[in-house]
Amino acid sequence: MASRIRLEDRECPLSTTVQHVGEWWTLLILHDAFDGYTRFDQFQKSMNISTSMLTTRLKTLVADGLLERRPYQTNPVRHEYVLTERGRTLRPVVVALAAWGNQHLAPEERSMILVDAETGEEADPVVVDARTGRRLDDSEAFVFTAGPAAGDQMRARYTELERQRGTGT
Repeated sequence: MASRIRLEDRECPLSTTVQHVGEWWTLLILHDAFDGYTRFDQFQKSMNISTSMLTTRLKTLVADGLLERRPYQTNPVRHEYVLTERGRTLRPVVVALAAWGNQHLAPEERSMILVDAETGEEADPVVVDARTGRRLDDSEAFVFTAGPAAGDQMRARYTELERQRGTGT
């Protein structure tokens, strides 16, 4: 069967990221890991996920370097799944996804909110440019362009988009 992925998508950071975390169960496992869950039975109970699906997802997260599998008991051997540094860096992405979901719900319909651990005040997560502090949700103020490793197709895509922006078409 032919691949549905375009050549330019193979070098796109969005496409490669979705390969790691784009599956529904994967995001839920990561969410539980951010909440401190580490053991197979904790994940399974929290999500009511089948043993085979959880095993598959955990193996993938370990292979992708997002979780580390560590023994916590020797007889019988039992393992826990601990976030790696790479995995921890995904937390802002999960926070942003949850915030986006909550934006589209009435406050009384939200089953989970992000709060300041010290004050209990609800947080209002936004993604900003670290250099300027400006919000990144304005697609006219901040645009994607080809990076240094871009191939010909990626460069052509962004050259055309820049041309269109310049002419207003």
